[in-house]
Amino acid sequence: MDINLRGKSVLITGASKGIGRVVAESMAAEGCNLHLAARDAAAMNQIARDLAHQHGIAATVHQHDLALASEVEALGRACADVDILVNNAGDIPPGTLAEIDSKTWREAWSVKVFGYIDLTRMIYPQMCARKSGVIVNIIGAAARQPNHRYIAGCTANIALNMFTQCLGGESMRHGVRVVAINPGPTVPGRHLAHVMARAKRLFNDENRWPELHAKFPAGRAGQASEVAELVVFLASGRAGFISGTAVDIDGGHSVFRPDA
Repeated sequence: MDINLRGKSVLITGASKGIGRVVAESMAAEGCNLHLAARDAAAMNQIARDLAHQHGIAATVHQHDLALASEVEALGRACADVDILVNNAGDIPPGTLAEIDSKTWREAWSVKVFGYIDLTRMIYPQMCARKSGVIVNIIGAAARQPNHRYIAGCTANIALNMFTQCLGGESMRHGVRVVAINPGPTVPGRHLAHVMARAKRLFNDENRWPELHAKFPAGRAGQASEVAELVVFLASGRAGFISGTAVDIDGGHSVFRPDA
């Protein structure tokens, strides 16, 4: 199925690994030209070379620390004319209210919350002026699952879901769509490091991490490729009437009630 993305330009943050990297691969396969943003320039340069060779697309690397407002502004200026923005950068640590101090809380939100918002604030007006564009916010299923042991992340995800709804409900008036994706536990990605560490603690063998997913409804974690395919669809014209909403992709994990 041709979803008419060939030749579109896409900015992907957090593109050096995990979901961001796989989104870049999927977008390149559709013929999109890429702007890859993260701190790890070496990893992104290798991705850019590989994807340009495989798919004949243009891939530009932007090395930025998106915890810094000045770096977000620089990226926004360099990529002001992109057709699609995929906000994906950020990793909020687990912990209770007592365990996450003020400095850690603010540092984590500087990328995952304010990084998304500030980059959108720079690129969204350009999209509105062109009457065309899509913004995809990759957020997380913690927005649906209150957990006092992940209080900073849950709160951030809820805020970004509401940000998506508020902006996406108005953006269609300007020819722009804003959507969100809430992945559940997904590999490869940030989840893998956490679950391998847990397997090491429980079984003294980090390679036994798949056993920790046995009680999930699907009996497994999600695949980054499954998230990437959803990003591609939502960014395409096939999803042209979808805006201001979030799509959960977690195999039913966030709504599963084992005792029901």
